[in-house]
Amino acid sequence: MPCKKIFLLLLFTCIVSIARANEPQFLILNYHDIVGAEGAKPPFNAMDVSIDHLEEQLAWLNKNGYQIISVQRLLDAAAGKASMPNKGILLTFDDGYQSFYTRVFPLLKKHRYPATIALVGNWMEGTEKPDEPGKQLLSWDQVREIQESGLVEIASHSYDLHHAILANPQGNTQASAVTRQYYKAPARYENDEQYRQRIHQSLQKSSEFIFQHTGIRPRVLVWPFGEYNAITVDAAREAGMSITMELNDGSNTLADLATLRRLIIVSNPVLPEFADMISTQRSNNTLRVAHLDMDYLYDKDPKQTEHNLDDVVKRIKNMQINTVFLQAYSDPDGDGNADALYFPNRHLPVKQDLFNRVAWQLKNVARVKVYAWMPILAYQHKLPTDWYVQEWRDGKAQKSRHIYTRLSPFHPEARQFIGEIYEDLAKHCNFDGILFHDDGILSDYEDASPFALAYTRSVWGLPDQFDKLHNSSQMRMAWAQHKTELINQFTDELTHRVRYYRPYIKTARNMYALPLLKPYSEEWYAQSYDSFLKHYDYVAIEAMPFMEEADDPDTWLTQLVKAAGKHADGINKTVFELQAVNWKTQEKLPMPTFIAQLELLKKLGAIHLGYYPDNVYKDQPRLADIQHYFSLSVSQ
Repeated sequence: MPCKKIFLLLLFTCIVSIARANEPQFLILNYHDIVGAEGAKPPFNAMDVSIDHLEEQLAWLNKNGYQIISVQRLLDAAAGKASMPNKGILLTFDDGYQSFYTRVFPLLKKHRYPATIALVGNWMEGTEKPDEPGKQLLSWDQVREIQESGLVEIASHSYDLHHAILANPQGNTQASAVTRQYYKAPARYENDEQYRQRIHQSLQKSSEFIFQHTGIRPRVLVWPFGEYNAITVDAAREAGMSITMELNDGSNTLADLATLRRLIIVSNPVLPEFADMISTQRSNNTLRVAHLDMDYLYDKDPKQTEHNLDDVVKRIKNMQINTVFLQAYSDPDGDGNADALYFPNRHLPVKQDLFNRVAWQLKNVARVKVYAWMPILAYQHKLPTDWYVQEWRDGKAQKSRHIYTRLSPFHPEARQFIGEIYEDLAKHCNFDGILFHDDGILSDYEDASPFALAYTRSVWGLPDQFDKLHNSSQMRMAWAQHKTELINQFTDELTHRVRYYRPYIKTARNMYALPLLKPYSEEWYAQSYDSFLKHYDYVAIEAMPFMEEADDPDTWLTQLVKAAGKHADGINKTVFELQAVNWKTQEKLPMPTFIAQLELLKKLGAIHLGYYPDNVYKDQPRLADIQHYFSLSVSQ
């Protein structure tokens, strides 16, 4: 694409972003069953909210200037026929419980508040029972009555997607809407066409089912369990439901109608808790990260692997942290290159179909967010030589001798190869983010391949002869900055491929410390802290003074945090990853040293903390110390 077109596209994107930022924002609250006082006593269902608390919450919203709005108001505003209030609130109630008619509907009529209720087709038809035994559902007569009131939008909660299906060979079940079903006999996964057809049929059937009973087709689709992707959104639109709703926290603008965020109200919050939830939208996202090697967990014996997994999940749960960076590739020789993968894919050997299993157990038992730790370029496979990064050596371009055997980000077929691996990860695994490995580097002698040099000339307007690229520090830095941005843009492309199937994932990228401490070293790495802050949700800095052979580790860490603090959002977006092993001596770091470094980082103002590696077998770092100094339960 010519540079002028790129500039115009970026300018347009900036204008749209500014316009969206200036639009009125609105919140959507999500409730389920509304119970009487007798149902609100412990032990109670975490999804239930008592009627007295709901009344208090609605009164608080009114007192604090919030305006309850309808789906029709959103559509009218999107069409330019109405304006949006500055503090709009949409009320939604999932699953179609009878309490909506007996407890909520009278409140709506009293205050003339609009709301949306989402119905599950096969629950209403009686072919499947609700998730919660004993819960009574609305009758169709009640549905028609609340619809005729003009206050209530009848939404689809799908026909038959509100359940979990088999998701891997180990027996985990996951949300039907976004999971490729696993079949045991013969052992296989649902293919792309089968998956698309299943989703489309369910949503079309839901629309027809509601139409048959109410005479009106639903305009809104509420995703079961909040899970969706680009395929399901397309299917909803084709079924006439242009508005869909998920379950990620946050506010919305009219630009978000295709997938609206909702704040789910759980644990029957008292009024101060509810008020804080509305004010902060649960935005406190301090990270405590354990960085795990799947290669430590894997064993040739599946039973031993399961035993190892149980130990790891128990350990992570006891840590009381919230994030795990989990290796999704196999690197048994520890050279940083992917020899195989832990998920089904088109290109590399599958060491074991394990990543989805481990990630799911960590998410649902240890209650942590899981980032798939993946190489950007370092994949060892029998591929054409010209696909790989080449360095200038002995007067000519040759395959790089770097420990990372990297595919060239300039080679279109290599990029496609990597992109398809990321797609397969997203198709088959349920996870929350990507950690891009630190292999995304190019030295000041790389990439000298014909593809790279031709690109350097045709796109960047720089010389295509290595000697000319290297003849001054200014030229070397210009070349490095372009390479930095090229790799960043490639990871953006990989993120886009993943978000097609997992739209909500966050991104983090590992970064060496030197480009932060000495920005001119970008010339040697093609890494820039400022550019990383712009491209990723988090930058995972390798805060590892012993690896860097720092003369004074404490001074070195102090300089690192202070350097990050000089950048806008530097502290807010940086995970400082300590080392738990001294690789120079191949010994675990003494716990007093590890703890002292943790405490120093906190004292210096670091918000997000992590470490690598975690070793359950050696209790390293020691669990008792992690609980005391590292867990989220520790006051910061």
